[in-house]
Amino acid sequence: MSDDLVNLVDLASDRLGGRVVAASDEFFAPKERVILADAPVWREGEYTDRGKWMDGWETRRRRDLLPGEPGFDGAHDWCIIQLGVRGVIRGVDVETTHFTGNFPESCALDACVATGAATARDFDRVPWQGAVERRALRGGSHNVFDAAAVDATHVRLRIFPDGGVARLRVYGDVTPDWEALRREGELDLAALVHGARVIDSSDMFFGRRDNLIMPGPARGMADGWETRRRRTPGHDWAVVRLGARGTIARVEVDTRHFKGNAPAACSLDVCTAAAPGNDWQELLPRTPLQADSRHGFDRTLRSIGGATHVRLNIFPDGGVARLRLFGRPE
Repeated sequence: MSDDLVNLVDLASDRLGGRVVAASDEFFAPKERVILADAPVWREGEYTDRGKWMDGWETRRRRDLLPGEPGFDGAHDWCIIQLGVRGVIRGVDVETTHFTGNFPESCALDACVATGAATARDFDRVPWQGAVERRALRGGSHNVFDAAAVDATHVRLRIFPDGGVARLRVYGDVTPDWEALRREGELDLAALVHGARVIDSSDMFFGRRDNLIMPGPARGMADGWETRRRRTPGHDWAVVRLGARGTIARVEVDTRHFKGNAPAACSLDVCTAAAPGNDWQELLPRTPLQADSRHGFDRTLRSIGGATHVRLNIFPDGGVARLRLFGRPE
């Protein structure tokens, strides 16, 4: 996968609330699996009453049109997905891992904004836009394609003519409704669903930095940010670009699941520039942390308006499950 896509959000992921609305067929494997955040797995020798168990979405073999017949090239199955968060699509990964003799010949992706649509029939009246034109697929592979920059709440994956897809990743930028969010008052300015991103870190050997700002509590140690054991002077850190400029009034540093590998202490710095530079100001002084615990800070925070970025420093290394930065957007 390209570095450009790695730094974007999977807007369709079930972890963000993505939901499969409808599909033309799901005879061999259910449509819901196509957006699971976990990597697809293979179960050797496992069968259902309909065929081989497959970790993905798989349709039956089409018999309405056969290869070589007029119209076969246009016959296809489809799956409509409500994105977990609205966003601008930048690229997709149509993953066919473990689908080797049963993957589609090609695919295309359409997108739309349909906030009130809930059923397959509702989408018959929706104006779809092409996000990815029809492209050939390889079996047992990550098929990564650039996409047109389309604003979307839903996508439609079309596969030609039939077959199985393990996972669909729809990468893009979150576009929060800040007019509505500001009416809520205090909110998590570091939440991924509010447009925040972890843009840099010193290390993420054991756990990805993006996990810090994912929705909900961490599911386990693998669902947090964890660095390797530091053998040199210094400390580890991660930089969060806030979803909106604001003043942070309350902080939560969550080390749950990290029992023998939590940091000994942490501190927080803020930046009030369009991009991080040398103008970091201390928000939270170096403070001890406990293993496997949620830590809340408010009285020890400095009041610094106009924050755009926050740097979490951990001493000297270790794992943090979640970071929440509550405040009011400007």
